[in-house]
Amino acid sequence: DHGHQSRTRQDGAAQPIPPLRVFRHIIKTITGTGSGGRLMYRVWNFLTSYSLLLIIGALAALVWANTNAESYHHFVEFVIWDNAPIGHLHDGHRTLTLHYLINDVLMAMFFAIAAKEVWEAVILEKGSLRGRRAATPLFATLGGMLGPIVVFLGLATVMGSSVYTAVANGWAIPTATDIAFSYLVGRLVFGAGHPAVRFLLLLAIADDAAGLIILALFYPSADLAPQWLLLSLGAAIGVFVLFNWLPRRLDAGKQERPNSTWVRNKLSFWPYAIAGCLSWYGFMRSGIHPALGLLPIVPAIPHADRAFGIFAEAEEHLTDLLNTMEHALKYPVEIVLFFFGLLNAGVEFSFIGPATWLVLLGLLVGKPMGIFLFGWIAARPLRLGIPHGMRILDLVVVGCVAAIGFTVSLFVASVAFQAGPVQDAAKMGALFSFAAAGISMIMGMLLRVQKQAI
Repeated sequence: DHGHQSRTRQDGAAQPIPPLRVFRHIIKTITGTGSGGRLMYRVWNFLTSYSLLLIIGALAALVWANTNAESYHHFVEFVIWDNAPIGHLHDGHRTLTLHYLINDVLMAMFFAIAAKEVWEAVILEKGSLRGRRAATPLFATLGGMLGPIVVFLGLATVMGSSVYTAVANGWAIPTATDIAFSYLVGRLVFGAGHPAVRFLLLLAIADDAAGLIILALFYPSADLAPQWLLLSLGAAIGVFVLFNWLPRRLDAGKQERPNSTWVRNKLSFWPYAIAGCLSWYGFMRSGIHPALGLLPIVPAIPHADRAFGIFAEAEEHLTDLLNTMEHALKYPVEIVLFFFGLLNAGVEFSFIGPATWLVLLGLLVGKPMGIFLFGWIAARPLRLGIPHGMRILDLVVVGCVAAIGFTVSLFVASVAFQAGPVQDAAKMGALFSFAAAGISMIMGMLLRVQKQAI
């Protein structure tokens, strides 16, 4: 592809790449005109499958909040059920609002799908986060989380004690990587067959795992009451023993597997759905964010002994219950993400402030620096290596792609701060992180990334 080659003088010295050429390369990358339009078709197909409703919801929220802020916030905090058994605890009683229903109840399905990918990557014999091949992406993930924290808190300190006090609790917001959008941009920049795309996915999955731990440990939704976690633990162990382990044990040596087949055909996902509700309630009462409430149930669900990886089309042909449930949740979760974008991305532009720039710089500066530095340490001084066909310089571009925070950054911002100007400013930084897509394309051009098709 001539778009990736630098001009050369007769004496062999490379000439600078003209800015107009960079612009043309970006347009070519987005439109897919260099590959007969097939790339654009694949990108649009992926976008409509995973992210389009979320984007529509977020854009609608921005327009609504900046044209009629009062009605928007009234919609977000609409009370569905006062004195409810679940919801925000206030003055001794709980209130179920639309915001709570989406962020705390239904987003549990989104995090369950993320947990499923992490679980398979860790537990399966050929899981992507096991063994030596996962070492460098894991190191890079660590750098991709520490870098944003250092930039966020360091700049907040420079801005003064009042700013630091106001924004310090948002340190985890720029550590997030939006796995779907990062994967989309990664395919645009590197091509679907480039090993850097696989590296990026491993990094994003590990980032998700670390993000779930951070949410559980550092952002409780209420005063901690850890005894309620026994309900979640009991539900997970009970459903695993009764509906997973015991039928398989009774079927030992029986080729027809009558007990497991009966459980699968007659009971289907219902035991796990009930256990999920109990686990979710345990998390809510324990003070840990209830959106994580389904995580203990995921390992209890029967799963295949292999996984093709997140976004792999071959995953659709696996018929184990865990994959079947994930596919069944796909469209409901897309609708949930639409409402998540609608209820969380409605930020008034007048609220842009220090938290906006701290989150944005944490993502756009801290994450690429951290991923490159820790990836280089793992690949070179520690001699863990990087995938064949990937250069050290590609780590810089991977870091830029991973700087798209969006979904998870918005979620963390909603739990890190109380509703108000600081929360809105932090959310704006998460929304602005889409700039990382353009930066990634420019860096891919400047560092002469060689696209690889499947």
